[in-house]
Amino acid sequence: MTSYNRNFPMRNDGQAATMNFIGSPEIVTALALAGRLSFNPLTDTLTGADGQSFRLEPPGAAPDVPPQGFALDRSAYVATPGDGGGAGPGQGEAHVDATFDVRLTPACDKGGVEHEAPDVVIDPGSERLQRMTPWPAWDGRDLVDLPILIKTLGKTTTDHISPAGPWLRFRGHLERFSDSMFMGALNAFTGERGRGRNVLTGECGQAIADVARQYRTRGLRWVVVGDHNYGEGSSREHAALSPRLLGGAAVIARSFARIHESNLKKQGLLALTFRDPEDYEQIREDDRLSLVGLGGLAAGVDVAAILRHADGSTAGLRLRHSYTAAQIAWFTRGSALNIFQR
Repeated sequence: MTSYNRNFPMRNDGQAATMNFIGSPEIVTALALAGRLSFNPLTDTLTGADGQSFRLEPPGAAPDVPPQGFALDRSAYVATPGDGGGAGPGQGEAHVDATFDVRLTPACDKGGVEHEAPDVVIDPGSERLQRMTPWPAWDGRDLVDLPILIKTLGKTTTDHISPAGPWLRFRGHLERFSDSMFMGALNAFTGERGRGRNVLTGECGQAIADVARQYRTRGLRWVVVGDHNYGEGSSREHAALSPRLLGGAAVIARSFARIHESNLKKQGLLALTFRDPEDYEQIREDDRLSLVGLGGLAAGVDVAAILRHADGSTAGLRLRHSYTAAQIAWFTRGSALNIFQR
């Protein structure tokens, strides 16, 4: 039983057979206390530590906001126990990794809402939380000789790109979460899911995330090629964050699901579609792709791409995009968030 609006298979524990039902926070809490789904909090009793039976009191009406307003100082934060020793999995991570400390100082002008920047202290050994830094801005140069990280075949949902289930425990630690990138995507070149070839070493059957990291280590950015309605399903932003973290430069698809296309744009990736959808078939596993003339990137203007095959032959492609002038600024500055950063 959960009180948030996600109840599809594998969402909570990675097991497709696990049934998940949605209830109000009050009902979910009552069933958790009882330990059985048949518990009726209106009529059934629980047994206390003293052996006495009791009933839960129905919750009363709560105000939409606190009557006295929200707390503006540390009184609203409760310290959790933890030794800060960076315990690993199974060694106290439940309380150590989740420990954080936020210090807010109210503004002197009570008419405003500004505060000093919070000082967030994160355990350096945490696998649950990772401090992020802004994505770098575009360097103004064309993207040349990008390897094809993966060409996905058929339905590629955000869950294929960034699986949920057991991986959700790492969603606050992007580097760790990104170990699962493209784990469920079907590789059009090999028919495997989540695995592909490292074109630098020739090694086959590697996890796509591992290949991406090896490219990133060598300073080599890469491109993903997708099929129709790429990125359908959940609006999960990790499906754009992970490719950005691991060195992605662009995603070129036959077509995009709208929300995922927007998420790619927000993270400073180029989301492009083939003007001729059949050009998808031209992409080979060992191709190198260049995006040229990016200095002239403008709303309504196609992007030129040059495809270089391993045999030395080349092909020119025309790629569409739906960027507005404001969204082009997201790309040049490195991300949408960089626009608003003080």
